[in-house]
Amino acid sequence: MLKEVAERLKDNYPYGDPLYAGQMLKPPHDVARRAYEMALKINPNNHALDGGRASSAMEKEAVAALARMIGWDTHLGHLCSGGTMANLEALWVAGQLDPGKTVLASTQAHYTHQRIAGVLGLPFETIPCDRRGRMDLQALEQRLAAGGVGTVVATLGTTATGAVDPLDAIVELRSQYDFRIHADAAYGGYFVLVSTMTEETRRAFDRIAEAASVVIDPHKHGLQPYGCGCVLFRDPSVGRLYRHESPYTYFTSTELHLGEISLECSRPGAAAVALWATQRLFPLVRNGEFAQGLAKGRAAALELYERLRKDGRFVTGTAPELDILVWAPRARRISQASALSQRIFAEAAQRQLHLAIVTLPVQLIDVQDMERDGDTIVCLRSVLMKPEHRAWTDRIWAILDAATSAAVGRR
Repeated sequence: MLKEVAERLKDNYPYGDPLYAGQMLKPPHDVARRAYEMALKINPNNHALDGGRASSAMEKEAVAALARMIGWDTHLGHLCSGGTMANLEALWVAGQLDPGKTVLASTQAHYTHQRIAGVLGLPFETIPCDRRGRMDLQALEQRLAAGGVGTVVATLGTTATGAVDPLDAIVELRSQYDFRIHADAAYGGYFVLVSTMTEETRRAFDRIAEAASVVIDPHKHGLQPYGCGCVLFRDPSVGRLYRHESPYTYFTSTELHLGEISLECSRPGAAAVALWATQRLFPLVRNGEFAQGLAKGRAAALELYERLRKDGRFVTGTAPELDILVWAPRARRISQASALSQRIFAEAAQRQLHLAIVTLPVQLIDVQDMERDGDTIVCLRSVLMKPEHRAWTDRIWAILDAATSAAVGRR
């Protein structure tokens, strides 16, 4: 049976290889894997303390470390299955505090926010983006002035391009308009530890502590297996909103059980153990060893961006804010560039370079000399989140060069 499992698992992309640069897939650290496996022998459930005494304590410590990372000494928070559930809890709390008020997010925010708002019955609207893929501040202020807004979702690292909404400016708007700020930092949250970002991006991360709630996904940059997300609230008193009766569950201790501050019930204690162990190995400190790994991925993205920008065969957007890079082949028309992106994607895969494809509004890419026969363009996308990508940029570029030549030749 296990031999059959091994055979079936061969039908995968080489996610751990530096030439895999397509999606947000980063191998868990060996310590995380081993700690997870150790906990699995117990199979703790972190819903209640009697289901996972040691792992519940480790979860609280690991979550507290994430809260300190963003600047909170006091907080309420817990782990969950991932960013979707974490964002759901944040918007659920927002809806409880401001019932009937509208949730705003940018057009480049993750689609999960609109779906979550639908599930929760909250009004939801999108705010246009500027040409960098960030929430447009003028459009946001116009909507705030119209009233009825309860929560603004600021995305720190959009899924498509890695754009960082101007959280610092959004915080300033709060002095004029009454609304909550939720920071969806599921992808980019750990970059608060990196000092090599641009001054503008740094300003946004420096104000993350002023959000009412924050989401971070340790199973993205945090070296954890899937599913390990985290939701954090600045005000611990929101825990009252979770209050419920379960006389057969919370009876072994008068301490606060994790299930009493979570919408999820049963949750894997093994995920908490793995995160705790990894954070012990790599403390969450500014410019430390863990942060240096993030900086290497960003450096790889910037190096490839410069090569693409200087090569006449490609068009790009603005420079990467984090470690996600998007570009498209130059063509006479937008539709031709989109078709060529698909061919380059296939040619690169045949050469073992695995990229991704993303459809973006044309204003996010420099297509001034192309005939606009459409409002969107299919682009190539790389998520250069592995530290090893920094040393592999020459190889990645060589394969991309060959794949592009082959795709153009077949046109």
